[in-house]
Amino acid sequence: MRVLPVNTDVLLVELDELSQAVALNQSLLDDPIAGVHELVPAARTVLVRFHPTRIDAAELTALLLERDVSAPLGADGEIVQVPISYDGDDLAEVADLLGVTPEDVIAMHTASTYTVAFTGFAPGFSYLVGGDPRLNVPRRSTPRTAIPAGAVGLAGTYSGIYPRVSPGGWQIIGTTELPMFDLRLDPPATLRPGMRVRFVETERSTRQQPAAPQPSAIAGDDSGSRTALEVVEPGLGSTLQDLGRPGHADLGVSRSGALDHDSARLAARLVGNSSDAASIETHGGLRLRAIGELVLAVTGAQVSATVRPASTPETETDAERPAARMQAPRSAPELQAFALRDGETLELGFPTRGSVAYVGVRGGFAVAPVLDSLSTDVLSGLGPKPLRAGDVLPVRRAAVAAVAQIWGADAPDDTLHSRLPAPGDVVTLDVVLGPRTEMFADDAVQALFDQQWEVTAQSNRVGLRLHGPTPLERRDHRELESEGTSSGALQVPPNGQPVLFMADHPLTGGYPVIGSVASYHLNLAGQVPIGASIRFRAVTAPPGQASAADASLTKEN
Repeated sequence: MRVLPVNTDVLLVELDELSQAVALNQSLLDDPIAGVHELVPAARTVLVRFHPTRIDAAELTALLLERDVSAPLGADGEIVQVPISYDGDDLAEVADLLGVTPEDVIAMHTASTYTVAFTGFAPGFSYLVGGDPRLNVPRRSTPRTAIPAGAVGLAGTYSGIYPRVSPGGWQIIGTTELPMFDLRLDPPATLRPGMRVRFVETERSTRQQPAAPQPSAIAGDDSGSRTALEVVEPGLGSTLQDLGRPGHADLGVSRSGALDHDSARLAARLVGNSSDAASIETHGGLRLRAIGELVLAVTGAQVSATVRPASTPETETDAERPAARMQAPRSAPELQAFALRDGETLELGFPTRGSVAYVGVRGGFAVAPVLDSLSTDVLSGLGPKPLRAGDVLPVRRAAVAAVAQIWGADAPDDTLHSRLPAPGDVVTLDVVLGPRTEMFADDAVQALFDQQWEVTAQSNRVGLRLHGPTPLERRDHRELESEGTSSGALQVPPNGQPVLFMADHPLTGGYPVIGSVASYHLNLAGQVPIGASIRFRAVTAPPGQASAADASLTKEN
C-alpha cells in the first residue's frame, strides 16, 4: 500500500490489486475516519478527500496504512439480478476474438457473479469485475459516437452497463431495460460499489422504457413565486451554479458547482441570501428581464452591467408613457446590490478581466434541485439545462430584506476585479506534485514549471486545455488503470499537453496526473480566460501534509 499526495486536501491510496482497493473502500465506509468526507474507489486506488482543519495528511496517512485490506472481493454484497437480451452488435465479434461461439459467450457471462468495483465515466456507470477470466477482450479500435442507454459491454476483464446514451469503445454484447440511473429512484444509481450482480438472459422486449425526467432550468419547485428572471439572451456558457453536490461519488457523480466559489458566495451574500445559494454563472453576453421587483448583484469577472428600462409600446405617446419607461439606461453598481424594476433588463458585456461572472438574486431561484444542488454539470448532464432564450427562472420571495455591502462609495484601488487576469496576462498557480510524477522524465517535470502554458479555446467547465512549446514526456509508458481524479488535477494525455481539470471533470481518469493546482488557487484558476497563459510554481504542502518527497510511504500486506 502506498499513500500518494494529490492536493492539500486529497490523498491517493495505491494498492496491489483490485480486491484490496474494494476492501479498503468498504473498510472506510464501515468505520469512517473523522475528517474524511468523500471516497472515490477505482481499479487499484482509493482517492480520499479530507478536511485539513480536522485531520492533517500525516495523521491520515498513518491511519490509512493501518487498515486491513485482505477481505475477499464481493464476499457479502447485495445481489442484483440484471435481465439482459444478448442482442449486442459486437457479440459475434467477441466470440471470434475468443475462439468460441456466441452461445459460449452468453454462457460464460451468465454463469458469473460480478462485483461492482467502482463507478466513473458517467453517473450510474459501474465497473463490474469477477467474471469468467476467459471474457477478456480489448476495447474497439474505433469507439462509437453513441452507445444506447442499457447497452451491456465488455472491456478487458470488466463488464459494464451504459446508463445513458454515450460515446464509448466497449464491446456491446447485449441490452437491458433495467435503468442504471434514474433521478426518480432513491438512491438514483441501481448499482453501487460493493454490490454483486448476476446477468439473467431474457428475450428482448418491445416495451418502451419510460424516459427519466430531464430537469430543466425552468422547472419550478411549487414555491408559489410570482417574480422571475426571463432569459432574453443566454450569452456564453450561462448556467445555474451553487457550491455543487459533494458526497455522491458512490453514484458516479462528481461535485460540479461554481468555477469560482468565492465570487459565487459573494453574489449570494450581497443580495442577502445564504452563501451557498445558486447564482447564474456566465462568460458574458447575458440579458435578463425582470418579472416583478427584484434585487440583484453581479460579481466575478469584470463585465459591463447595464440596466435598460422596460420597453415602450410603439402606440404610446410621450405623454402616455410612465416615468419609469422614460428613464435612460443606467450602469449597475459594481459588487453591490441594486434594484431591477418590473420589465427592466440587465445586460452583461463580455469579461475584460476574469472569465466568469455571477448574477445573484435576492430570495434565490425557485428551481427543483438535483441531488440537493442546482448546479449544471455539463459533462454528466445532471442538473438544470444550460440557459436558453425564453427560459423563465422563478425567484423565491425573500425571507429577509437585508443586503451586504463590502465597501462604500470610496472603493480601494485594489478591488477584486483588478486582481483578475485578462487575455494576454500570465497567471501563476501553485502546484502540489503527485500522484504520478514519477511516470514523467525529469526534464518533463522541469518543463512543467519552466515554460508558460497558453489557455486554448478548447477549454470549458470540464477542463482548461493548455498548450506549451515543450510537451511533457513520460518515462513510464505503461497503461494506467482508471483512478479517481480531483479538481485542479493536471492530467497529461499522450500528446504531452496537460489538461487542468475544472469543476465538471470526470470522476475517474486513465491518464497520469503530474500534479494538481493547490486547492487555495482553484478559484483563481476558474477565472483564467482563454488567451491568458499560466506559469506553474511548485510548492511544498502545508505542515503535516504529505509532499512529493513523502510519496514512498508504504505498507506491505
